Amino acid sequence: MTKSDDGRDITLRIAQEPAADELLARSPLAALVGMLLDQQVPMEWAFAGPYALARRMGKDDLDAHEIAAYDPEAFTGLFTAKPALHRYPGSMAKRVQQLCQFLVAQYDGEAAAVWRDATTGAELRRRLNALPGFGTQKAQIFLALLGKQFGVRPPGWREAAGPYGEEGSHRSVADITGPGSLAEVRAYKQEAKQAAKAAKAAAKGK
Repeated sequence: MTKSDDGRDITLRIAQEPAADELLARSPLAALVGMLLDQQVPMEWAFAGPYALARRMGKDDLDAHEIAAYDPEAFTGLFTAKPALHRYPGSMAKRVQQLCQFLVAQYDGEAAAVWRDATTGAELRRRLNALPGFGTQKAQIFLALLGKQFGVRPPGWREAAGPYGEEGSHRSVADITGPGSLAEVRAYKQEAKQAAKAAKAAAKGK
């Protein structure tokens, strides 16, 4: 997937590590796993995870069939070995394995098949939403990432991605193209978090 659907070369700067970003650009499964890991840890840490996992497995890419069939305890060990691959390595190892098992069962282990023949943005969002560990928000963010940086743009993709699909926004990982935009996205997330806290406090005070 180093070339986008519209023929452009893909260069990502999400993990802020060249080798990790190169894997994300060429491996649909790595991109999906990075998105799955993107919760309760810094975005760069989450998206560097697939590269670190591949290295611990002695490979240069991730394979859904291999991960799906991996001994669960041993697979958890790959996540928990220091430095841990996530703040919650045990639970995230389980989720990654569940994701890969789903991909094997539904898409013959091919992550790109999730979006390759989706005819509309709404259909693509439904497919992403059906993936283990992908709620509505995560599905919309990944849809926006596919559209903005991978050139996967079925009709209505921006609408299906909700606010994350807006052009020029800095709401999510879909908008990160370097250190500057990473800082802007992080600032947006902090503002949103503070606003949510304030709204919650106001509701309690009523």
